[in-house]
Amino acid sequence: MYAQGLNSTDPAAVEAEDPDRLAAFQARIDAEEKIEPNDWMPAQYRRTLVRQISQHAHSEVIGMQPEGNWVTRAPTLARKAQLLAKIQDEAGHGLYLYSAAETLGVTREALYDQLLSGRAKYSSIFNYPTLNYADMGAIGWLVDGAAIMNQIPLCRCSYGPYARAMILVCKEESFHQRQGYAIMVAMCRGSAEQRAMAQDALNRFWQPSIMMFGPHDSNSTHSELSMKWKIKRFTNDGLRRKFIDATVPQAHSLGLTIPDPDLRFNEATGHWEHGAIDWDEFARVLGGDGPCNRQRLKHRRAAEAEGAWVREAAAAYAAKRRGANERAA
Repeated sequence: MYAQGLNSTDPAAVEAEDPDRLAAFQARIDAEEKIEPNDWMPAQYRRTLVRQISQHAHSEVIGMQPEGNWVTRAPTLARKAQLLAKIQDEAGHGLYLYSAAETLGVTREALYDQLLSGRAKYSSIFNYPTLNYADMGAIGWLVDGAAIMNQIPLCRCSYGPYARAMILVCKEESFHQRQGYAIMVAMCRGSAEQRAMAQDALNRFWQPSIMMFGPHDSNSTHSELSMKWKIKRFTNDGLRRKFIDATVPQAHSLGLTIPDPDLRFNEATGHWEHGAIDWDEFARVLGGDGPCNRQRLKHRRAAEAEGAWVREAAAAYAAKRRGANERAA
């Protein structure tokens, strides 16, 4: 996704590094020490972090678009203000995460270029359209709920800057999830039409939400090393099961039906078991052929172009101030 070989997860590439350094590094990981930017780290550890953190940052930035579509059409002034506040939070999350990625030696400009050129990935969920206001509730409840399941363990990530950034991100995401669920409660307590809108939103966002945890562990190309290095703490399937176990009772409380005819509760394991996931759709959307992929990138490129004068003015002002300070010194 970045330079050639950047996504390689070949264990042999890791083993080719200094074995003593690798052993000492792994000992620090096993001892729950935080790895900091100036510490030695395997090249693959660095690449894995750049890939994960940048994809996370891109997802926050692109994720503003489906919600931004509803700011002017939210039903009340309070709802408009809440949605604006959430979008502002997501912009901030993107900035925190780009800053964390920069500590690994990659420039923010390079990360932006990878996104705008289409070489970088972001969460496939944001390539689905938001068709009515109930979708704002479904996104907060399901999408941010799935994000929280993924991200709370990242507060204990072995890489210090990423772990520290995630503490604030998770606090704000938790608020977003509660806000989304509150919208769904209001819709489900409203008219028959509003309840139908809530069910429709759940129907459309359920599968994309459970896809957010990534492919089954047996098909994941990154999980093994990420778990070994404690970049991630839980498997994709383990997090997906935890999300479903938490979300199904919430849907029942709302009076909504999970759109999965094969969903059933396993008394023996104490977990909800879901039906088949359409991984062909996941691959297609992630590969750029989703309902809104082209629209999302077109909008992002336009925003980048239209904001060029602001960046140039800020850079010129900063240079002028530096010059003044140097002359004063």
